[in-house]
Amino acid sequence: MEHEFSDSEEDEDQNEEMSEGSLSVEFLLLADQSNSPAEEKTRADSSDTDLEIEDPERSFATMKGAELYLEACKLVGVVPVSYFLRNMEEPYMNLNHHGLGPQGAKAIAIALVSNTTITHLELEDNWILAEGVTCLVQMLRENCYIQELNVSNNHIGTEGAEAISRMFLDNISSLRAVQLSGNNFREETAQYFAEALVGNYRVKELDLSHNEFSEKGGEHLGQMLANNEALEFLNLSWNHLRMKGAVALGAGLRVNGTLKILDLSWNGFGNEGALALGEALKLNNILVKLDISSNHINNEGAGKLAKGLEVNGNLKILKLSHNPLTVEGAVALVTSIRKNPKSKMEEINISNVLVNGSFLKLLDVVCQVHPELDVIYGGVRGFISKKPEQRPDPMKLIQQSRIPLDRAQIGELVHKLDRHQTGMVDYRSLVDTQKQMVRDQRWQLRREESRQKKEKHKSEHVLQTFKTAVEMVTSRSSLVMCSGQKPLALPKSDLAHFPTTSLSSWCQPAITGKSTSSQNSAEPAFSEQKGSSSHQLSQSEPHSASRDMSTSDLEVKFYSQRNLSISEAQTHSQYSIATSDLETYSKAQSSDNASSYRVMPRETRCSAHESHYLARNCHAASSPQKHGHSAKSSK
Repeated sequence: MEHEFSDSEEDEDQNEEMSEGSLSVEFLLLADQSNSPAEEKTRADSSDTDLEIEDPERSFATMKGAELYLEACKLVGVVPVSYFLRNMEEPYMNLNHHGLGPQGAKAIAIALVSNTTITHLELEDNWILAEGVTCLVQMLRENCYIQELNVSNNHIGTEGAEAISRMFLDNISSLRAVQLSGNNFREETAQYFAEALVGNYRVKELDLSHNEFSEKGGEHLGQMLANNEALEFLNLSWNHLRMKGAVALGAGLRVNGTLKILDLSWNGFGNEGALALGEALKLNNILVKLDISSNHINNEGAGKLAKGLEVNGNLKILKLSHNPLTVEGAVALVTSIRKNPKSKMEEINISNVLVNGSFLKLLDVVCQVHPELDVIYGGVRGFISKKPEQRPDPMKLIQQSRIPLDRAQIGELVHKLDRHQTGMVDYRSLVDTQKQMVRDQRWQLRREESRQKKEKHKSEHVLQTFKTAVEMVTSRSSLVMCSGQKPLALPKSDLAHFPTTSLSSWCQPAITGKSTSSQNSAEPAFSEQKGSSSHQLSQSEPHSASRDMSTSDLEVKFYSQRNLSISEAQTHSQYSIATSDLETYSKAQSSDNASSYRVMPRETRCSAHESHYLARNCHAASSPQKHGHSAKSSK
């Protein structure tokens, strides 16, 4: 009696704990481990279905939600997924890459039999194999709420494909979109799908990419396309469809009346498949998007495909990237759009093709008739290494004035307003552009002011330097000499008062004889006219060498630099003033026989030291061979 009483108490305690909705994972694992092998064998023998548990008073029919999933995990011996427990009431359930395995998928299937909230189930990359798919198919026969299922990359194989095909054939599930990518489906599995989808009217989207369908598989799927009346989206990319399989798919597409999006990229259609697709496009007016990227289609295949584009009036997107096309194939495609006034083409993707100027001109002409057309090409041949043409910022044009934008500017504007390609316009870019415009304007103003200041400073510096040079030249070119008076000897220590370095950079005065004046007749020269009386330059020192030399034999030459910014007329006028004063003085001396200094204007007087120094230079320039010492001093 005591033993029976104790057993009844333990059963009541266990029932109370199970009735609570917050059973922990650790408790379930310990309870599962506490069962002896004999109890597990007895339970296995007495169980007819998976819906029975060890407590005969409780069954899966009376459990729902998290409690049902926990019991299912306990039954199959797996650890519950916490994410699944937290989101069982959400319509979207993402269990990708959770490592569920076949038993984990079985527990999920048991929990979803009575679930009414989840409509989209993601189970990609969980290694559920054919066993797990079979459990899911059984669940989908009871659950009529799940509409989208993703079991890609789960190594389902032929057995799993057969189970899914039977579900399609019975039309008993509510699935409208199924993803079966990367499940090692071979040629024989294509026949299962073809036979099941011929009469299926529920599935609208089917993904069979990254499998191993080849020629035979293409033939079966082509027959399916010709008879199916429900599919709107079909993805057959990354298979081995070529030759007869490609031609069969083109033939099936030709008579299909529901398919809108067909992805055949990364197969081996070649020119034969392009010809079949071109013939299909002549008759098919339902297809909206066709992707045949990377299918070994060259210019010949593009020309055959263009024949269909000349007639088709519904295709909007054509992707031909990563095919061995050149500008000839690109011209053929655009020309076909030009020939078809009913064409609704919006995008042609030939992103790896280099085009030329002729293609761009043709594209501009076509876009005038079909403004919605956008051709994506790789680049312009011959202009790649050059600096691209600078186009005005379209956002600045919009803010400054109402100027119509071309296609390139519109594309750049859309890219700036929607940088992340979310479909939402971010108007903060307009404000940022306005601020940038203000900053650019201020920078331009500062740059212009700085340039003007530099030019003004440079001009003032040149003008000041020229004025200084003119003053130095003018003060040393006005020679005042008197008849009968000897010039004073210039001491050697005073030679430093007449430097020639700073003056030589602007002008070089030279006093030479008549014999040397004819050699540089093109340069400005100022010479005194020969008068009736000449004034001798006498000097008592042996180094002067200025006697027997009249002022009429002197010529003053002025050499100006070519890069002098101010006109030479000012300099010439200064020398003319000095020369005219000298002539006036000479005439006065000859008429009055004066032998003393005449008072002259201050700016034209010259000291006796300067006269003596210039006389020595004159003699050295006129006779360098006879008076070598004077010539050396002049240098």
